[in-house]
Amino acid sequence: MREMLEEKLARFELLEKQMSDPEVMNNSNQMATIAREHGSLAKLATKYRTFKKTIDELGDAKELLEGDDEEMRELAEADIESLKGHREKLWQELLDMTIGGEDANRTRIVLEIRGGAGGDEAALFARDLYEMYKRYCEAKKWKYEVMEANPTELGGFKEVMVSVEGEGVYRELQYESGGHRVQRVPETEAKGRVHTSAATVAVMPEPEDVEFELNPEDYEVERYAASSGPGGQHVNKTASAVRLIHKDGVIVQCCEERSQHKNLAKALRLLKTKLYEVKRAREEKERSDHRKSLVGSGDRSQRIRTYNFPENRVTDHRINLTLYKLDQIIAGNLQPVIDGLVDYDRQQLRGDMGDLEE
Repeated sequence: MREMLEEKLARFELLEKQMSDPEVMNNSNQMATIAREHGSLAKLATKYRTFKKTIDELGDAKELLEGDDEEMRELAEADIESLKGHREKLWQELLDMTIGGEDANRTRIVLEIRGGAGGDEAALFARDLYEMYKRYCEAKKWKYEVMEANPTELGGFKEVMVSVEGEGVYRELQYESGGHRVQRVPETEAKGRVHTSAATVAVMPEPEDVEFELNPEDYEVERYAASSGPGGQHVNKTASAVRLIHKDGVIVQCCEERSQHKNLAKALRLLKTKLYEVKRAREEKERSDHRKSLVGSGDRSQRIRTYNFPENRVTDHRINLTLYKLDQIIAGNLQPVIDGLVDYDRQQLRGDMGDLEE
């Protein structure tokens, strides 16, 4: 954890230097990108810098205790008590800010929801999840934008990808990655039997341009005409849809916009995010001997939650949390679930951050 905080502080200080570089200052696009990343790191980096300064001051005060001047020793004792309290306060704040690991302070994510086993009912459940997250994001005043959608004739989603931007967005939504299961009576069920179907969710932090370079030689661009909107009722007369095929096998496409330029811009963001996620997963595997959050693994094959409509029940299997408030949660009031997951992760992390007190 100390190593991660040191890396974040070093990155923040590097960005500070770049922002005063005349060459960067004359490039408005680069300056805007650097400023955005700098801003996303500011709270954590400055807090950690203050923490390090407090540790140094505490060390200086302890040295004064060993001196011969009695008055200075008394002053040092008083300073030590005050500095210890300040250190503890900063430690708790750092603890909260580092939940979510290296990407804890990301302000942009891509939320991917896919219908799983269960056919049309799974696609409808994927739509319900989409609406649930949308309402939650609206309550948080986060920006919520559809990047790509593959709707079904009944109004569900085979797949939908959404960009979400706002303060604390990754820190809170990271726990949603995984398999979501629904138990309910489908509208098409004549005999009133409860069916079980599933959808998967992936929460991927979106990298800044300055930290992930995409080489145009590494991907192909395909342009095509496609129908968009629920049921495909909006038919593009021109080839405005865009598909990107990366050499590593990652494929993304976008046809939500009528402008090919806008679709290409969105597709590039999706491609960068997917490639960054692959890189992140690889690095996480390499660090497998370090701490892993039980609730933030992001493994899509893991069944994390059950939504039982007959019982009005939501159960998060990772922390054994059961709430009989499904009607409220599916309406967008996710906060009780997220608070439970954050608190659980905080308790885990507290045991791993003792080295910060040294």
